[in-house]
Amino acid sequence: MTSRFLKALSPLVRIMPEVKTPDREVSFREKFVWTAIILIIFLIMSHMPLYGVDKGVGTDYLWAMRVILASTRGTLMELGIGPIVTAGLVMQLLSGSKIINVDFGDPEDRALFTGGQKAIAMIMTAFQAIAYIMGQAYGELQPNEAVLVFLQLFMAGLIVILMDELVQKGWGLGSGVSLFIMTNVAGQVLFNSLNFIDAEAAAPDGYPGGETKLPKGIIAALFSNLLRYAGIGTTQGPPVEWGWFLVRNGYDPSILSLSVTFVIFFAVIWMESVRVEIPLQYAKYRGMKARYPIKLLYTSNIPVILAQALYANILFFGQIISGAFNPEGDNPFLSWIGVFERDPQSGRMIATQGLAKYITPPQGIFRLIEEGMEGWLHIFIYAALMIILCWGFSKIWVDISGIAPRDVSRQLLNSGYIIPGFRTSEKVLERLLERYIPIVAGLGGFLIGILAAAADIMGALASGTGILLMVSIIKQYYEQIAKEQLAGMGGEGVAGLLGII
Repeated sequence: MTSRFLKALSPLVRIMPEVKTPDREVSFREKFVWTAIILIIFLIMSHMPLYGVDKGVGTDYLWAMRVILASTRGTLMELGIGPIVTAGLVMQLLSGSKIINVDFGDPEDRALFTGGQKAIAMIMTAFQAIAYIMGQAYGELQPNEAVLVFLQLFMAGLIVILMDELVQKGWGLGSGVSLFIMTNVAGQVLFNSLNFIDAEAAAPDGYPGGETKLPKGIIAALFSNLLRYAGIGTTQGPPVEWGWFLVRNGYDPSILSLSVTFVIFFAVIWMESVRVEIPLQYAKYRGMKARYPIKLLYTSNIPVILAQALYANILFFGQIISGAFNPEGDNPFLSWIGVFERDPQSGRMIATQGLAKYITPPQGIFRLIEEGMEGWLHIFIYAALMIILCWGFSKIWVDISGIAPRDVSRQLLNSGYIIPGFRTSEKVLERLLERYIPIVAGLGGFLIGILAAAADIMGALASGTGILLMVSIIKQYYEQIAKEQLAGMGGEGVAGLLGII
């Protein structure tokens, strides 16, 4: 029976703009073109400033999560993918806790669930836009200015939702959310590697002038320092000892952060390759055999995205609540959620107490060590919560995303595949898959949580979690492109197999 909650959302779902599912086979070339168009629109929106605001004024509420949320301060992508991911998080929690009952095997229930998630995404877009304006993220705005900013943020949020829906419904490759995250993180990695515009202010002890004036980008800095050894650019200062670049000042990109980036890259590639393979046989042609892969990262990067979305919402609304009801930090209950202090130079709200402090992504291990025991406590709490959340979200995602044992067994039989040595029965196949899928999904979520926490703590050229997501998404796109090309070869058995892997 359909949940009352979903039925209550159905009127809103019906009036919302919708991207139609293609009624024909969309070619790989056409999918590639649509994906490229969506990416170009996203990049334009990420660089188009909001009309009527000064991004140098006000408070930056999402500074710690902008890389993950594909968000850019003061632009049409101010909210990024936050509303979409938050809506997914809300629906997951409601479904996983059985507050709403959804039969994911029923196409009507599944469609209503997806539509409800989209409706909540729109509600969250409006809610976050209002919270931004009331929280003076852009300073004090006149009523007409506030309405103008709200309309810009709301329409931009609607466009992002529709772009994600267009990609997910088969017009593009992968998902819009993954595409936006990958693009944002890749841009940040390139900036931190090759940034030659901003100069480094710190220097080793005893360095003449007290500033190296080398580029902040680590690769650009290493190359510039090499040129100084060759006598080029020495007017800015003498060469720096190579050991200085290992950690630099503990804040700017360094050889350590570059190394951590490569470690994450290879760790994710290895984890993506680990799998359990179930032998399959095509029922019509017994000689046609295949394997159904149950990957270690069975739920992919979804648990990390949802965990970071939960962190982002706690930090965002914690800052709003603290500024409105607990500015002095004298309310013990609200202080438990978080106490924030505004950094006048950057406009950022820095958590100094409460839960918000310990879920703020670490900005490198050296900053935490400077805090002493507080820093080590930050490391422990952040890592523990990340691991637990990734494990929990991975278990929930299996049940609601159509990849549970009951769903896979049904898909296998509908595609014409059987498992040699087992009866052609959905229940038999489901019991076999239950030996593997829940265990592998939980273990994968647990390990991806460890990797994400370690990446954030050690520091990387962008957010550690962002690097993890970027590599995972690139790997997914590689597999998606290979699958599309294989599908182009045709064949009844090939088409059936590609529908379930």
